[in-house]
Amino acid sequence: MNNERLEKQLAFALEIDKEKNVFRHTSLSGHGRKENDAEHAWHMAVMAYLLKEYSNEDIDISKVMIMCLIHDIVEIEAGDSYAYDENEMATQKEREDAAKEKIFSMLPDDQKEEFIALFDEFEAYETPEARFAHVMDNLQPLILNNSNNGGDWKENNVTAKQVYARQSLNKLGSEKLYEITDEILKENIRKGNLL
Repeated sequence: MNNERLEKQLAFALEIDKEKNVFRHTSLSGHGRKENDAEHAWHMAVMAYLLKEYSNEDIDISKVMIMCLIHDIVEIEAGDSYAYDENEMATQKEREDAAKEKIFSMLPDDQKEEFIALFDEFEAYETPEARFAHVMDNLQPLILNNSNNGGDWKENNVTAKQVYARQSLNKLGSEKLYEITDEILKENIRKGNLL
């Protein structure tokens, strides 16, 4: 091929295909199989575009969408950390930081820096784009779980308090979508899906 930049980009493109083999704890709608990270990221990105009008602040939607698409690439190396598993969450940052360096180093230097900056911005939760991307990261599995009558919560003995703790930051990115989240959670508590 004799084009080092393109070779690196294509090698990275092939590497991220492995994200399809990282399975999450969330089932697909209608009690389907567990979703993989790539499906989660795609779903988040489409949702972000669809729901952008509910952001609390003006956002660069293309930046939000790329954050959604790349935020879990590190899990190819680090593995998925279940949001309600304290042991997994305790080591998540360390594992993901090492994975971030390894995977994004496959790219040409300028793109490596860009992807790391986007990943770090998402993780820091400090910009309007990061806050809205996080709303998608939390809302997407919530609507799937709701479609399954809380099956994943019940399977993992997740409590309403745990889910509220994770979802509470959504109001920083979207007050309106947090209202919907609250309605969904209250309904699942009434049904006995969350204790």
